[in-house]
Amino acid sequence: MRFLKVITATLIFYGTFWQLNAQSFSEKNSLQHIKYLSSDKLQGRYPGTDGNRLAAEYIRDHFANSGLELIYDKGFQSFEVVTGVKLIDENYLVTENYNATLKKDFIPLSFSANTTASGHVVFVGYSIVMPDKWDDYSGIDVKGKWVLSLTGDPEPDNPKSEFIAHSSDRQKALNARDRGAIGLLLVKGTEQDKEDKLMPAYYDKNASDAGIPVINITRKLADHLISGRGFTIEDIEKELQASLQPFSFEAFTDIKAKVSLEYVKVSTQNVVAILHGNSNEMSEEYIVIGAHHDHLGMGGTGSGSRMPDSIAIHHGADDNASGVAALLELASNMASKQSRNKRSILFVSFGAEEMGLVGSKYFVSNLPVPASQIKTMINLDMIGRLKEDSVLTIGGTGTAKEMDEILSLFENDLPFKISRQPDGYGPSDHAAFYAASIPVLFFTTGAHEDYHTPLDTWDKINIAGLEAISDFVYDLSNYLADRTENLTFTESGTMTRTGMGRGYKITLGIIPDYASTNQGLKVDGVRQEGPAARAGILKGDVIIAMNGLQVGNIYDYMARLNTLNAGDTVIVEVMRNGKKEVLLVQL
Repeated sequence: MRFLKVITATLIFYGTFWQLNAQSFSEKNSLQHIKYLSSDKLQGRYPGTDGNRLAAEYIRDHFANSGLELIYDKGFQSFEVVTGVKLIDENYLVTENYNATLKKDFIPLSFSANTTASGHVVFVGYSIVMPDKWDDYSGIDVKGKWVLSLTGDPEPDNPKSEFIAHSSDRQKALNARDRGAIGLLLVKGTEQDKEDKLMPAYYDKNASDAGIPVINITRKLADHLISGRGFTIEDIEKELQASLQPFSFEAFTDIKAKVSLEYVKVSTQNVVAILHGNSNEMSEEYIVIGAHHDHLGMGGTGSGSRMPDSIAIHHGADDNASGVAALLELASNMASKQSRNKRSILFVSFGAEEMGLVGSKYFVSNLPVPASQIKTMINLDMIGRLKEDSVLTIGGTGTAKEMDEILSLFENDLPFKISRQPDGYGPSDHAAFYAASIPVLFFTTGAHEDYHTPLDTWDKINIAGLEAISDFVYDLSNYLADRTENLTFTESGTMTRTGMGRGYKITLGIIPDYASTNQGLKVDGVRQEGPAARAGILKGDVIIAMNGLQVGNIYDYMARLNTLNAGDTVIVEVMRNGKKEVLLVQL
């Protein structure tokens, strides 16, 4: 490879007499992979669809034709994933003098609990609680009652509003549940929807419910429920936004409602193959090279599309046909070398990454070899848009003591610059391995204006840049697969909040399991010297409460965390080996 002359002397100095074969990555082959995987035929590769299956079969066949050993079920490691919810049995909402019709006047939201509840209705503004600033529940009793709330917040035109972090639908449901409400009715104001349409039915990628029924209703129905007070939802919305003062009241109306939902589950798969090493001493040690092959399908609300109103093929050429193309070419080139590497290499194409790293988490929880035998994980995600400034970002550089030094061996004469990011936790499949204390490297050329839209097409791929990155990863992978010494895992970084316009004021210093469902929040990792570690929280603990308030899932955890400040002491209850532990965490 082009880097051989530069690094040979240094490698000999390190005692590793490692020799590369001259390989040449084919731009034609890589582009062929990308064109197929992002083609109309595959319809965006959404988990559980024919297009996703075709992508998996294409990858599996390429692994086999390259001479790799397919494992699991002929290369497929199957698992189930929730892709949506559907209405089942009977769903109704009954109130006096109004014949409410399902899907016309009301619709249960995907995170609603399945139950029947009846009681008085109480209007609580935006159902927002912000200590010392705003409390829609101040002075009003909602215990045993239905809460009626506006969606959004009182500053809809302010993108930096303090209310944003407290105004999600799940947060509103949590606020209502904490105060004893039996259900939540959400209504959109005229600022959000002049046409008074119901929210589209979509799954928010978390199979945990709110613990109470949550129903979206029209303004027409909401106006009926508060008609005894002499004003409308539009009147209240205008007043709240003008005064920026909470306004809540009894509606003097009763309702009875039933919600019956069922999660829609599909089978999808990781694609896994092994290239066996040739060393008696090291062939039972493994390097994992991975990339995810799923994408957003036809898009739509809740899919993750940045154009949610566009029902169109989200081709995912860069995200992540580019990473898969590199994975396939790496497999071919490494398998065709004259001599095999000392360590074995697991090539993995992950499914359901876009749904919350489901495939990689399943793989790490069901490994084909003991986790202690996996020495490094290399993740390729969106490496097809090397920009004019020619910067390749490498995440996870702080996850092994030797990583920076190793990368320096390859850095000279690269046709691009390297931006090193030490954090091992991030929005791609390497995070699952980092949580298992495995050193990781995450390669990406970053987001762009076509990210998660139908415009991410093959013709915008910088194929020369992709091949240069593939060359680099090839050299680095060969070195790691032959390096006699093991890497020394080090913790680097922890969970930080993204989205909703604001960051966390504080952090417990844990890596949460986003897939946790209603039974608490599992701790996937604990940052050394962080608040959680100092308090004795351990990896594998399940957080079930904070300051006496239930934590059932990631949304509950985020909401609880958002009310805390640096210096606070929080009482954290965890389940550990079937027993409850109560810990004091100093933030």
